[in-house]
Amino acid sequence: MTVAAFEASAIDMQQIRFKNEATDTTLINQILSEVQAKKLRSPGEIALAVAEEFMDKPYVAKTLEGEPEMLTVNLDELDCTTFVEMVIAMTLTLDERRNSWRDYVYNLERVRYRNGTLNGYPSRLHYNSDWAADNIHRGNFTDATPTFPKYTYMTRTLDFMSENADKYAALADSANLAGIKNVERGYRSHRFPYIKTVDLANKDVRSEFRNGDIVGFVSNIKNLDVAHLGIIKMVNGEPYVIHASSSAGKVVITDKPLVEFLKKNRQFLGVRIYRITN
Repeated sequence: MTVAAFEASAIDMQQIRFKNEATDTTLINQILSEVQAKKLRSPGEIALAVAEEFMDKPYVAKTLEGEPEMLTVNLDELDCTTFVEMVIAMTLTLDERRNSWRDYVYNLERVRYRNGTLNGYPSRLHYNSDWAADNIHRGNFTDATPTFPKYTYMTRTLDFMSENADKYAALADSANLAGIKNVERGYRSHRFPYIKTVDLANKDVRSEFRNGDIVGFVSNIKNLDVAHLGIIKMVNGEPYVIHASSSAGKVVITDKPLVEFLKKNRQFLGVRIYRITN
Protein backbone atom coordinates (compact mmCIF):
# COMPACT_ATOMS: atom_id res chain seq x y z
CA MET A 1 0.00 0.00 0.00
CA THR A 2 1.38 3.39 -0.96
CA VAL A 3 1.19 6.51 1.20
CA ALA A 4 -1.44 7.80 -1.20
CA ALA A 5 -3.50 4.66 -0.60
CA PHE A 6 -3.10 5.10 3.16
CA GLU A 7 -4.30 8.68 2.93
CA ALA A 8 -7.29 7.59 0.86
CA SER A 9 -8.32 4.87 3.32
CA ALA A 10 -11.02 5.36 5.94
CA ILE A 11 -8.51 5.97 8.74
CA ASP A 12 -6.59 9.22 9.14
CA MET A 13 -4.05 10.46 11.65
CA GLN A 14 -6.77 12.17 13.71
CA GLN A 15 -8.42 8.76 14.26
CA ILE A 16 -5.28 7.07 15.62
CA ARG A 17 -4.48 6.93 19.33
CA PHE A 18 -0.80 6.10 19.85
CA LYS A 19 0.63 5.27 23.25
CA ASN A 20 3.73 7.12 22.07
CA GLU A 21 3.75 7.99 18.38
CA ALA A 22 7.53 8.32 18.03
CA THR A 23 8.46 5.08 19.78
CA ASP A 24 5.47 3.11 18.42
CA THR A 25 6.15 3.97 14.78
CA THR A 26 9.89 3.34 15.19
CA LEU A 27 9.31 -0.06 16.82
CA ILE A 28 6.78 -1.11 14.18
CA ASN A 29 9.23 -0.28 11.39
CA GLN A 30 12.03 -2.08 13.24
CA ILE A 31 10.09 -5.30 13.85
CA LEU A 32 8.69 -5.40 10.32
CA SER A 33 12.18 -4.96 8.88
CA GLU A 34 13.70 -7.60 11.18
CA VAL A 35 11.07 -10.22 10.38
CA GLN A 36 11.14 -9.38 6.68
CA ALA A 37 14.91 -9.96 6.66
CA LYS A 38 14.33 -13.56 7.77
CA LYS A 39 12.71 -14.24 4.36
CA LEU A 40 10.12 -16.60 5.80
CA ARG A 41 7.95 -18.31 3.23
CA SER A 42 4.55 -18.87 4.84
CA PRO A 43 2.20 -16.49 6.67
CA GLY A 44 2.18 -18.90 9.61
CA GLU A 45 5.94 -18.75 10.03
CA ILE A 46 5.78 -14.96 9.72
CA ALA A 47 3.05 -14.80 12.38
CA LEU A 48 5.11 -16.93 14.77
CA ALA A 49 8.21 -14.78 14.22
CA VAL A 50 6.19 -11.62 14.93
CA ALA A 51 4.63 -13.17 18.06
CA GLU A 52 8.05 -14.08 19.42
CA GLU A 53 9.19 -10.45 19.07
CA PHE A 54 6.74 -9.57 21.86
CA MET A 55 7.68 -12.14 24.48
CA ASP A 56 7.61 -10.63 27.99
CA LYS A 57 5.69 -7.51 26.92
CA PRO A 58 3.41 -6.47 29.81
CA TYR A 59 -0.22 -7.60 29.92
CA VAL A 60 -2.58 -4.62 30.26
CA ALA A 61 -6.35 -4.88 29.77
CA LYS A 62 -8.76 -2.37 28.21
CA THR A 63 -6.18 -0.34 26.28
CA LEU A 64 -8.70 0.13 23.45
CA GLU A 65 -11.28 1.89 25.59
CA GLY A 66 -11.86 5.63 25.41
CA GLU A 67 -14.18 8.15 23.82
CA PRO A 68 -14.37 8.71 20.97
CA GLU A 69 -13.54 5.33 19.48
CA MET A 70 -10.12 5.54 17.84
CA LEU A 71 -7.65 3.11 16.29
CA THR A 72 -5.39 2.41 19.26
CA VAL A 73 -1.74 1.60 18.48
CA ASN A 74 0.07 0.41 21.60
CA LEU A 75 2.93 -2.07 21.34
CA ASP A 76 3.98 -1.73 24.99
CA GLU A 77 0.78 -2.97 26.69
CA LEU A 78 -1.09 -5.96 25.32
CA ASP A 79 -4.04 -8.16 26.16
CA CYS A 80 -4.83 -11.43 24.41
CA THR A 81 -6.93 -9.76 21.71
CA THR A 82 -4.69 -6.79 20.95
CA PHE A 83 -1.69 -9.15 20.86
CA VAL A 84 -3.30 -11.43 18.26
CA GLU A 85 -4.67 -8.53 16.20
CA MET A 86 -1.21 -6.98 16.14
CA VAL A 87 0.35 -10.27 14.99
CA ILE A 88 -2.20 -10.66 12.19
CA ALA A 89 -1.84 -7.05 11.03
CA MET A 90 1.95 -7.32 10.91
CA THR A 91 1.73 -10.66 9.10
CA LEU A 92 -0.62 -9.23 6.48
CA THR A 93 1.72 -6.26 6.03
CA LEU A 94 4.77 -8.48 5.56
CA ASP A 95 2.87 -10.86 3.29
CA GLU A 96 2.24 -7.81 1.09
CA ARG A 97 6.04 -7.30 1.14
CA ARG A 98 5.72 -4.00 2.96
CA ASN A 99 7.50 -2.85 6.11
CA SER A 100 6.13 0.60 7.01
CA TRP A 101 4.17 1.54 10.12
CA ARG A 102 1.60 3.20 7.86
CA ASP A 103 0.93 -0.12 6.11
CA TYR A 104 0.65 -1.80 9.50
CA VAL A 105 -1.87 0.76 10.77
CA TYR A 106 -3.94 0.25 7.62
CA ASN A 107 -4.00 -3.52 8.20
CA LEU A 108 -4.74 -3.16 11.92
CA GLU A 109 -7.90 -1.27 11.05
CA ARG A 110 -8.75 -3.98 8.50
CA VAL A 111 -8.50 -6.66 11.21
CA ARG A 112 -10.16 -4.87 14.13
CA TYR A 113 -13.23 -3.23 12.58
CA ARG A 114 -16.28 -4.34 10.62
CA ASN A 115 -15.66 -4.20 6.88
CA GLY A 116 -12.18 -2.92 7.77
CA THR A 117 -13.45 0.54 8.62
CA LEU A 118 -13.57 2.31 11.99
CA ASN A 119 -17.03 3.78 12.49
CA GLY A 120 -17.63 4.11 16.21
CA TYR A 121 -17.60 1.62 19.09
CA PRO A 122 -20.12 -0.87 17.60
CA SER A 123 -17.95 -1.19 14.47
CA ARG A 124 -15.22 -2.84 16.54
CA LEU A 125 -15.50 -6.63 16.20
CA HIS A 126 -16.00 -7.43 19.88
CA TYR A 127 -17.31 -11.01 19.63
CA ASN A 128 -14.89 -13.60 18.28
CA SER A 129 -17.54 -15.13 16.00
CA ASP A 130 -18.29 -11.71 14.51
CA TRP A 131 -14.56 -10.94 14.20
CA ALA A 132 -13.92 -14.27 12.48
CA ALA A 133 -16.87 -14.08 10.09
CA ASP A 134 -15.99 -10.54 9.00
CA ASN A 135 -12.26 -11.23 8.53
CA ILE A 136 -12.86 -14.56 6.79
CA HIS A 137 -15.30 -12.91 4.39
CA ARG A 138 -12.66 -10.34 3.48
CA GLY A 139 -9.92 -12.94 3.06
CA ASN A 140 -7.70 -12.00 6.00
CA PHE A 141 -7.68 -15.58 7.30
CA THR A 142 -9.63 -18.82 7.12
CA ASP A 143 -11.39 -21.03 9.66
CA ALA A 144 -9.16 -24.09 9.77
CA THR A 145 -11.22 -25.88 12.43
CA PRO A 146 -13.25 -28.01 9.97
CA THR A 147 -10.04 -29.27 8.36
CA PHE A 148 -9.07 -31.14 11.54
CA PRO A 149 -9.90 -34.87 11.79
CA LYS A 150 -12.08 -34.35 14.87
CA TYR A 151 -14.36 -31.36 15.47
CA THR A 152 -17.93 -30.70 16.47
CA TYR A 153 -20.41 -27.81 16.48
CA MET A 154 -21.67 -25.59 19.26
CA THR A 155 -24.74 -23.37 19.17
CA ARG A 156 -24.70 -20.20 21.26
CA THR A 157 -26.77 -17.03 21.47
CA LEU A 158 -24.25 -14.23 21.89
CA ASP A 159 -25.50 -11.42 24.11
CA PHE A 160 -22.92 -11.27 26.90
CA MET A 161 -22.14 -7.59 26.28
CA SER A 162 -25.71 -6.27 26.42
CA GLU A 163 -26.52 -8.58 29.35
CA ASN A 164 -23.49 -7.19 31.21
CA ALA A 165 -23.55 -3.62 29.95
CA ASP A 166 -22.31 -2.31 33.30
CA LYS A 167 -18.94 -3.97 32.58
CA TYR A 168 -18.41 -1.80 29.47
CA ALA A 169 -18.08 1.94 30.00
CA ALA A 170 -18.95 2.69 26.37
CA LEU A 171 -22.34 0.98 26.74
CA ALA A 172 -23.51 3.74 29.07
CA ASP A 173 -24.09 5.55 25.77
CA SER A 174 -27.50 4.44 24.49
CA ALA A 175 -26.40 4.61 20.84
CA ASN A 176 -23.46 2.29 21.51
CA LEU A 177 -25.71 -0.12 23.41
CA ALA A 178 -28.22 -0.13 20.57
CA GLY A 179 -25.41 -0.78 18.09
CA ILE A 180 -24.13 -3.77 20.07
CA LYS A 181 -27.64 -5.19 20.43
CA ASN A 182 -28.03 -4.90 16.68
CA VAL A 183 -24.84 -6.93 16.19
CA GLU A 184 -26.04 -9.53 18.69
CA ARG A 185 -29.28 -10.05 16.75
CA GLY A 186 -27.19 -11.65 14.02
CA TYR A 187 -25.78 -14.18 16.48
CA ARG A 188 -28.88 -15.72 18.00
CA SER A 189 -28.48 -19.49 18.01
CA HIS A 190 -25.15 -19.06 16.25
CA ARG A 191 -23.53 -22.34 15.21
CA PHE A 192 -19.76 -22.66 14.96
CA PRO A 193 -17.18 -25.47 14.78
CA TYR A 194 -14.71 -26.19 17.56
CA ILE A 195 -12.40 -28.93 18.77
CA LYS A 196 -13.26 -30.32 22.20
CA THR A 197 -10.53 -30.62 24.80
CA VAL A 198 -11.03 -34.39 24.93
CA ASP A 199 -10.42 -34.65 21.17
CA LEU A 200 -7.06 -32.89 21.49
CA ALA A 201 -5.84 -36.04 23.22
CA ASN A 202 -5.84 -37.58 19.73
CA LYS A 203 -2.35 -37.36 18.22
CA ASP A 204 -3.76 -37.08 14.69
CA VAL A 205 -5.65 -33.95 15.78
CA ARG A 206 -2.61 -32.34 17.40
CA SER A 207 -0.44 -33.07 14.36
CA GLU A 208 -2.68 -30.86 12.20
CA PHE A 209 -1.67 -27.67 14.02
CA ARG A 210 0.81 -25.37 12.30
CA ASN A 211 3.14 -22.66 13.50
CA GLY A 212 1.35 -19.31 13.56
CA ASP A 213 -2.18 -20.72 13.79
CA ILE A 214 -4.55 -18.45 15.72
CA VAL A 215 -6.26 -20.31 18.54
CA GLY A 216 -9.49 -19.14 20.19
CA PHE A 217 -10.44 -20.71 23.52
CA VAL A 218 -14.14 -21.54 23.68
CA SER A 219 -15.75 -20.27 26.87
CA ASN A 220 -18.04 -22.17 29.23
CA ILE A 221 -20.12 -18.99 29.68
CA LYS A 222 -23.49 -19.60 28.03
CA ASN A 223 -23.78 -16.30 26.10
CA LEU A 224 -20.16 -15.91 25.06
CA ASP A 225 -18.22 -17.77 22.38
CA VAL A 226 -14.46 -17.29 22.88
CA ALA A 227 -12.78 -15.88 25.98
CA HIS A 228 -9.07 -15.98 25.10
CA LEU A 229 -6.75 -15.91 22.08
CA GLY A 230 -3.19 -16.96 21.29
CA ILE A 231 -0.72 -18.03 18.61
CA ILE A 232 0.42 -21.63 18.11
CA LYS A 233 4.07 -22.65 18.29
CA MET A 234 4.91 -26.26 17.51
CA VAL A 235 7.52 -27.76 19.85
CA ASN A 236 8.65 -31.35 19.17
CA GLY A 237 5.41 -31.99 17.31
CA GLU A 238 3.16 -30.61 20.07
CA PRO A 239 1.18 -27.34 19.89
CA TYR A 240 2.04 -24.77 22.56
CA VAL A 241 0.48 -21.29 22.80
CA ILE A 242 2.10 -17.86 22.88
CA HIS A 243 -0.40 -15.51 24.51
CA ALA A 244 -0.78 -12.34 26.54
CA SER A 245 -1.50 -13.89 29.92
CA SER A 246 -3.32 -12.00 32.66
CA SER A 247 -2.06 -14.44 35.31
CA ALA A 248 1.58 -14.16 34.19
CA GLY A 249 1.18 -10.42 33.60
CA LYS A 250 2.99 -10.58 30.26
CA VAL A 251 3.28 -12.33 26.89
CA VAL A 252 4.47 -15.90 27.49
CA ILE A 253 4.47 -19.35 25.96
CA THR A 254 2.51 -21.97 27.87
CA ASP A 255 4.72 -24.18 30.00
CA LYS A 256 2.75 -27.23 28.87
CA PRO A 257 1.28 -28.29 25.50
CA LEU A 258 -2.13 -26.98 24.45
CA VAL A 259 -4.03 -30.08 25.56
CA GLU A 260 -2.53 -29.92 29.07
CA PHE A 261 -3.18 -26.17 29.25
CA LEU A 262 -6.86 -26.80 28.48
CA LYS A 263 -7.14 -29.58 31.04
CA LYS A 264 -5.77 -27.19 33.66
CA ASN A 265 -8.09 -24.33 32.64
CA ARG A 266 -11.57 -25.80 32.85
CA GLN A 267 -13.26 -22.52 31.92
CA PHE A 268 -12.36 -23.41 28.32
CA LEU A 269 -14.28 -26.17 26.54
CA GLY A 270 -12.03 -26.46 23.52
CA VAL A 271 -10.62 -24.36 20.70
CA ARG A 272 -11.31 -22.73 17.36
CA ILE A 273 -8.42 -22.49 14.88
CA TYR A 274 -7.89 -19.74 12.30
CA ARG A 275 -5.13 -19.66 9.73
CA ILE A 276 -3.64 -16.76 7.79
CA THR A 277 -3.23 -17.80 4.16
CA ASN A 278 -1.75 -16.09 1.14
